[in-house]
Amino acid sequence: MRPVADGEKLFLWREVLILMDQSLLEPEPNSDQLLSYHSPVAEKSHCDTDTGRKSVTCDVCGKAFKGKSKMKEHHRTHTGEKPFACETCGKVFSQSCKLKVHMRTHTGEKPYLCNTCGKRFSDVSAFKKHTATHTGEKLYTCTTCGKSFSQSGSLKVHMRTHTGEKPYLCNTCGKRYSRISGLRNHMSIHTGEKPYVCNTCGKRFSDTSVLKRHAAIHKGEKPYSCETCGNGFSRKDNLLLHMRIHTGDKPYICNTCGKRFSDLPAFKSHTAIHTGEKPYSCPTCGKSFSYSKTLKVHMSSHTGERPYLCNTCGKRFSVPTQLKRHIRTHKVEKLYSCETCGKNFRQNHSLTVHMRTHTGEKPYLCNTCGKRFSHSAAFKRHKATHADEKLCSCNICGNTFSQSSSLNDHIRIHTANSDP
Repeated sequence: MRPVADGEKLFLWREVLILMDQSLLEPEPNSDQLLSYHSPVAEKSHCDTDTGRKSVTCDVCGKAFKGKSKMKEHHRTHTGEKPFACETCGKVFSQSCKLKVHMRTHTGEKPYLCNTCGKRFSDVSAFKKHTATHTGEKLYTCTTCGKSFSQSGSLKVHMRTHTGEKPYLCNTCGKRYSRISGLRNHMSIHTGEKPYVCNTCGKRFSDTSVLKRHAAIHKGEKPYSCETCGNGFSRKDNLLLHMRIHTGDKPYICNTCGKRFSDLPAFKSHTAIHTGEKPYSCPTCGKSFSYSKTLKVHMSSHTGERPYLCNTCGKRFSVPTQLKRHIRTHKVEKLYSCETCGKNFRQNHSLTVHMRTHTGEKPYLCNTCGKRFSHSAAFKRHKATHADEKLCSCNICGNTFSQSSSLNDHIRIHTANSDP
């Protein structure tokens, strides 16, 4: 350990004086002093809870503190008082040290230097988290499951998975979260805020994790490979979902008809057939949908947005599934083959529908008359007959029909009568 220089001694002594008497006004240490002392005691000792003998107790929660000034700072967490305001942006803080750290976002100051890689940080907590990545040291262990962590804060958050504690409350809808990051991401649902922008395509996101997953699409990164067939994926959850093709695992079961599904979106799509629930409404035309993604696709019919581009022919599409289907038209091979009759299909969905001709499966049930259907299109046409929907009109006599095929049959009556 290197000897402490005179300038550093002066810096540390000033911090001791500040802790002894909050009213003392000492000049700020310069960046050179902070950078030369890479384990920043000043910020830690000023902001962290004191250790050792504690003589002052909070009258609200009973927590003990070493001095009145520390207890006073803590008491603001109960009262909500934030007397320290940023002169640049107006943001307020309960502690002066937090304001001091915040000011660095405006000044760009990063006084904490990592000796290993040279990276700089504006606050001590981020600095400590970073240094732990070099040392790999994990001092804090969970007494319940034995998992270890490099920071006490990470252990505290982890413990909530065992206790079920969710201290972060959304004041708008009452939903609770175990992490503050979860609450922040949730709040964007109410505010509509999407502060994270993709530098490649300009698409905006409400949280960084979704942006990172999206960015991988542009980079073409597929770090997760299937050990069975070698297919690559940009996300681990997509790989796990893909693996069910090989394992045959279908963990989602419909309580109404007993049908099982390998992925959650397909399961939700299926259950909507039984419930008929459509909670998502288009603000432009009022049409309702069972799923938010279906509404999103529908909205493109109003906006005309087609963000998905085919690199082969330049054709654009409003949804990625349409683009995927289109791309297959450029390929000669037919990927999906029926094991019963050998017929080939370009799309897995087409094969699934075709298989019903062999199995006799009719998953679409009419709740009015009990009739079943193997295709959703036929099911929808049938339902219209009960609803007495007259969608197609004859331009000769004005008669209306629920199906275009019925209208075509009707028109032949007029054309037959007009023949000489």
